[in-house]
Amino acid sequence: MPPEPGAGGIYVGQADLDAPGEQGWLLGHFRPAGDPRHSADVEIKWGRHPKGDRRAKWVTGEERTALLVLIQGRFHMEFPDRTVVLTTPGDYVVWGRGVDHSWLAEEEDTVVLTVRWPSIAGYKVPPPE
Repeated sequence: MPPEPGAGGIYVGQADLDAPGEQGWLLGHFRPAGDPRHSADVEIKWGRHPKGDRRAKWVTGEERTALLVLIQGRFHMEFPDRTVVLTTPGDYVVWGRGVDHSWLAEEEDTVVLTVRWPSIAGYKVPPPE
């Protein structure tokens, strides 16, 4: 029998299987206390997006800093004064506190990795019905 997730302070997972349970978020304050993926310091998201997928609502009053790295596809990060288009795997963008933003996946099967810090409640957009 395999060990329980998080047994001994170690969690071994697969992003495509674990991510959908928290809208892509693998690590952050929203994971249960005692789970190695629980953190108030940082959040990590594995985002797999179909073509045309768009954030349901702009983030305003941002209190975190974020790094988004393109793994595959084409991804638009939208900011009030400009749109950054990530086109080559490894392209990335960083934005800080106070920067409103949204996003759009341009191509089918776009994958991005997002790291945000600190991990703060209150930004979750309800999943589409």
